[in-house]
Amino acid sequence: MGMSPCHTLAAVHPLSVDRSSQDTLEMCSKESEFKCILFALCYFHAVVAERRKFGAQGWNRSYPFNNGDLTISVSVLYNYLEANSKVPWDDLRYLFGEIMYGGHITDDWDRRLCKTYLMEYIRPEMLEGELHLAPGFLIPSSLDYKGYQEYIDQMLPPESPYLYGLHPNAEIGFLTVTSEKLFRTVLEMQPKESDSGAGSGVSREEKVKSSLDEILEKLPEMFNMQELMSKVEERTPYILIAFQECERMNILTQEIRRSLKELDLGLKGELTITSAMEDLFNSIFFDNVPESWVKRAYPSLQGLGAWFADLLLRIRELEAWAADLSLPSAVWLAGFFNPQSFLTAIMQSMARKNEWPLDKMCLAVEVTKKCREDMTSPPREGAYVHGLYMEGARWDMQTGSIADARLKELTPPMPVIFIKAIPVDRQETKNIYECPVFKTRIRGPTYVWTFNLKTKEKPSKWILAAVALLLQI
Repeated sequence: MGMSPCHTLAAVHPLSVDRSSQDTLEMCSKESEFKCILFALCYFHAVVAERRKFGAQGWNRSYPFNNGDLTISVSVLYNYLEANSKVPWDDLRYLFGEIMYGGHITDDWDRRLCKTYLMEYIRPEMLEGELHLAPGFLIPSSLDYKGYQEYIDQMLPPESPYLYGLHPNAEIGFLTVTSEKLFRTVLEMQPKESDSGAGSGVSREEKVKSSLDEILEKLPEMFNMQELMSKVEERTPYILIAFQECERMNILTQEIRRSLKELDLGLKGELTITSAMEDLFNSIFFDNVPESWVKRAYPSLQGLGAWFADLLLRIRELEAWAADLSLPSAVWLAGFFNPQSFLTAIMQSMARKNEWPLDKMCLAVEVTKKCREDMTSPPREGAYVHGLYMEGARWDMQTGSIADARLKELTPPMPVIFIKAIPVDRQETKNIYECPVFKTRIRGPTYVWTFNLKTKEKPSKWILAAVALLLQI
């Protein structure tokens, strides 16, 4: 698929129209440095271009990396080596990572990934022949063009996520998503006659009516906001979050009830079927979440059945919180429309209590050894949160740090996490991986916060493995 590192190295020869590939390798006065960095640069290009196939675990957003980026980078490399007596390592990495390739990048986490690749691949040790570009793949000593081709053929490990610094689970996840998309597309291309499906005995209308009735029957009543507000004397940051969440849930459930009742009347022949009602009908039939609900909801990748079951869980959590408006012993962070606002409320309440300036504070995250059932009361300060998953690695309870994922465990659950606010100057910075938290596997636009997690390995390992916390899977 696409371009392996071997193909990219073979593609270096168009760098100069009137030179052969061998001439390109010999064109710089610092020949050994040039050849060494050029080899790493070609490998880097292959990795960033091909990493796209792993979806959001490859890059949070998709970028048009192309051979032109490599061509210009090699020219920059040549010019900078000719103009400087010593190899300007920082300048080269900056130009490749922030300008040539970084010019495409719009996401901060992707920028960090690109810079980390360059820190790993382009550094002084490479000139001593001590740098591995992938497990078992050393940068070779100075060779001619044919020698490089032979070295790649013999030494480059077979195509696998390891070549990119990813865990093999990344491939399983990518293939699973691809096959799910394929099956859904096949399903949606089925003929849309309204008679019964082959041998099923259930017509499209009957199937939709059954789902519609079930949703309306199970959907709880809206929250009585006036009654809720009358219970409260002081509007603390947490209580304001509870109100906001209840209000947003009301807007969503109101639209669900309105649209379904309208469609029900249409199916009974009491209303003319509109295009909006048709769209709703098709969504329910194909187990998709209707567009008008998506607009008022939270990001989710689930089909309608799983999405509605999840919605009922969210409502139940809110009902429990609204009953006495005291903070739950452990908070389901994924249950919020706006999890950021809850995390901000932790900072606000602790800032008030300790009289700290809010702009000089950050969140401190401590992963406990407990699960939700073990929690009997909220902490004195901050909050316990549960229901997060890790992708790209796992949390090791014994060592209290990030560890390699187990094969086929794509998103292992996290224990309860204790979150409190501290002054910025008190935060831990050593042996820490700055781990992004996303709402869904789409990553990119669903970013929530950054949790500093303990690591016994270099943070760069987890950056290349695209390790993240997810609120739902």
